[in-house]
Amino acid sequence: MPWDRNQMAARAAQELEDGMYVNLGIGIPTLVANYVGDKDITLQSENGMLGMGPFPFEGEEDADLINAGKQTITELSRTSYFDSATSFAMIRGGKIAAAVLGAMEVDEEGDLANWMIPGVLVKGMGGAMDLVAGVGRVIVVMDHTNKHGKSKLLKKCTLPLTGKKVVNRIITNLGVLDVVDGGLKIVELAEGVTEDEIRGATEANIVN
Repeated sequence: MPWDRNQMAARAAQELEDGMYVNLGIGIPTLVANYVGDKDITLQSENGMLGMGPFPFEGEEDADLINAGKQTITELSRTSYFDSATSFAMIRGGKIAAAVLGAMEVDEEGDLANWMIPGVLVKGMGGAMDLVAGVGRVIVVMDHTNKHGKSKLLKKCTLPLTGKKVVNRIITNLGVLDVVDGGLKIVELAEGVTEDEIRGATEANIVN
């Protein structure tokens, strides 16, 4: 069976190592905070928080504690708060080791489109452009296909780009792929998913 949202987030958490400072994007990536476990990971939110905890239990929410996606979160004993200028100085200054981001499209060269669909009103790109340019490693977590069954892993992105050649690893509901010379390389399959299935669901070139 393909992975569900929580299984995808748990797999993404396996990418994180002790001592890392990590930014979590909006959507499935926010769930990664629930699967960090005992690892010494410091999660950063670009709205000005360093040291995010997991999501609160129902009834324990604090409306003043939110992530960049406006979801209520928890703090840790070491949590610190600061303004957005300081937050983006961390990102632009290369202080964040990795970002786990969602995406609408990724192509075989590692180009990322994750901020808008033409004709749909959006308020702006947010911090994604800075993140993909400033962090050490970009991990994308996304569904392999759209609601019409079309691949979201493309030969070339069709939507406006967030960044060019910025994606390192892609975790989908079907498995894990790396961006390598010549296309995408299958690293791991979700339980019960075959290589033929993942190849059939991928427009981008898959290299051996």
